This record gives sequence, structure tokens and C-alpha cells, in this order.
Amino acid sequence: MKVFYKSLTLSLLISFSINSQESNKESIKKDIEYLASEELEGRFPGTNGEDLAANYIAAKFEKFGLTKLTGSYFQDFNFTLPSSPHEEVKFNEETNSKIDAKNIIAFIDNNKKNTVIIGAHYDHIGYGGQYSLDRGVNEIHNGADDNASGTAMLISLAKQLKNRNDLKNNYLFIAFSAEELGLIGSRYFVNSEIFDSESINFMINLDMVGRLNEERELSIYGVGTSSIFKQVVNSLNNNFKLKIINDGTGPSDHTSFYNKDIPVLFFNTGSHENYHRPSDDVDLINYEGISEISNYVIDIIDELETYNKLEFKETISNQTTVSRFNVSLRVMPDYVFEGEGMKADQIIKGGPADEAGLIDGDVIIMVGEYEVKDVYDYMNSLSKFEEGDITKVFVLRGDKKLEFIVKF
Repeated sequence: MKVFYKSLTLSLLISFSINSQESNKESIKKDIEYLASEELEGRFPGTNGEDLAANYIAAKFEKFGLTKLTGSYFQDFNFTLPSSPHEEVKFNEETNSKIDAKNIIAFIDNNKKNTVIIGAHYDHIGYGGQYSLDRGVNEIHNGADDNASGTAMLISLAKQLKNRNDLKNNYLFIAFSAEELGLIGSRYFVNSEIFDSESINFMINLDMVGRLNEERELSIYGVGTSSIFKQVVNSLNNNFKLKIINDGTGPSDHTSFYNKDIPVLFFNTGSHENYHRPSDDVDLINYEGISEISNYVIDIIDELETYNKLEFKETISNQTTVSRFNVSLRVMPDYVFEGEGMKADQIIKGGPADEAGLIDGDVIIMVGEYEVKDVYDYMNSLSKFEEGDITKVFVLRGDKKLEFIVKF
């Protein structure tokens, strides 16, 4: 009889676990479908569509019983984009071109000394315009992977961690606005009065986590920003082909926290041909994959809960400031390339690089007279040019150095 009850108990536990995972996957799917719906019109900062997304996220946090950090889930701010590449973003100034935006912030107060931040940007690029890789197309860019996927995972993690009573950290959940325009929401947060860097243990960033491929490749940036991260992410990995990047900087909101000497982990399933195009839609999301990544992140959080506050480690790359630029070669960088130069993951058809003769896999080592050692050098080199300029671009293709003439 005891054997029967043990067997029954085990069966019930397995059934509960499976049902819980299915429920999590369905919740994530439902959230992505709303956030990436036509109704939200691409969630461009300052638009009604982004407001609808913000209200949806805040309603989720309220439903879960998360605390309002400042009496509201919203951190309102406005910003004005610079008129030239050499100017900085202006915050909270009354200008004719200001954009009103808001971060959504919710807190799990476990009455602990240290706090873990989990973040994801919820904005996208609206109808595309200058931010689209499909130039001249005036269509809604729904941004299912970028970044409804990360936002949905953020919501899921908030729900799961709220129901825990064994946590040794507080948890702060932030959905950032205006990431697509230059990490503006996260930059505003880390320079605001409510940010206390001394109490922050580490930060987890979720951006484009919805397209786990057949090879099950998952990139994790920032592994070098704490001495314990590499051991933890590798020891808990049973399912993924990990791409480990030590650098704490990169093209997403974790960079703002790294710049404040906070250990960071950034999860990403990689770029794809639908990036910043109207075709980044819900039917292409790997919902099973995103659910598995969510479980993996929870496992990492659980393991990191067993350590005291993590010590920050500076990574090799010190290039964390990128100048604003008005031209593009229409190249998708390979952000996990670890060699010298900027490797082109994808050359966009019809763009300046494509018309000049560059191909996928070329490694750009110089733009004009500006040396390119990494993706940051590449982006800064673009800030030196204006539309209509003609320059030389040097690339490595295999063991050959090639020269191309490019017109922006």
C-alpha cells in the first residue's frame, strides 16, 4: 500500500509539473500575441500603442500583487533625440520634439538587503521609418521577438517569483521604454533618484528570446562580469548550445547597468532575417523554446540565491559609448563574433554594402580611414559620414583582404 501511495504521489507531482509548464507556455504565448498585435501599432515610444502595452504590463504586475515602488508602476519621463551625432539625448526638457515615455517598474519586497533587477524593453519601432531594415515600407512592425518575447518572459518570471517565500534577495522588474532609440529608458532609470547601485546584486536582461533555433543556440552576454557566472550557467545547462560572451556591454539595456559597475547577464536567441522588419510576427515564435529558456533563467536565479552579493568584474571591452549615426551600410552584425573586426551576419539586399559587393560572413576591418576592431568601432565609424558620402570599406573574406567602394 505504501508503494502505491508513493507511486501515486510521484505521478501527481509529475502531472502538476507538466501542467504548470504548459500553463506558463500558454501565458507567455497570450502575452506575446497581445503585445505584438496590430492594435499596438509597433509600440513606438510616445504613441498610444506603447501606452496600451504599458497599461497591459502594469495590470499584470498588479494582478500578481507586486509592489508599486513610488506609488505608481510608471516611471514617466520625456526625452529629445539629438539633432546631430555629436549631441546627447536631453531628458525632461520642454522642446517641440520631445517624446513622452514611461518605464514600468514593480517590486517584490522580501525585506532583504540586496535586490536583483530583471529587465526587458517593451518598445519597438512602430511603422519602421528610419529604424526599419525594409526601407520605404510603411507597415506596422509588430516586434514579436523584439521584444514582446522578452517582455512576456519578464511577466512570467514576476509571477513565478512572487509566489516564492524562500528568496534571499528582493526583486525589481522593469519594462524599459525607448531601447530601440538608444537604451534611453534604462539610461534614464540608472540615473534617477530611485536607483541605488549599492543595493543591486546583479541584473538580468531579456531581449529577443523567442527564436530558439534547431541547433538550440542561446547567447548569454556578461558572463565575465562576475567570477561565478560562468560556472553557474554551464553547470545548469542541459538543453542549450550556449554561446558565452564575457563582455558586459552590448546592444541592449544591460549595458546601462554594466556602466554602473553592476554584474549583468543578457539572454538572447540571436538575430534573424525578420529583425526590424514587418515579418517579425507571432507565428514565428518558438513558444516551447521560450518556455524552456524561462525555466533555465529560474534555475540560474535559484543557484545565485545561494551566494552572497556578487562582486562586479570589469570585462575587457571598455568601449561602451556609441555615437549617434545617420547612415547605415545595411549590415546585421554578428554580435557573438570574438575576432577582430565586425563580422557581417547578414548583408541586407539593396543596401549600400550589398550594392558594393559585400557578402554574409565578411569581416569589416576599416570604414574610410577609421579602423574597426569591434562592433562599437563600426558604429562609431558610421557617425563620421552623411547620406551621399562615398568611402572605401576594407574587409577580410577568408584569408583575403578586399577593398570596396560604398556610397551611403
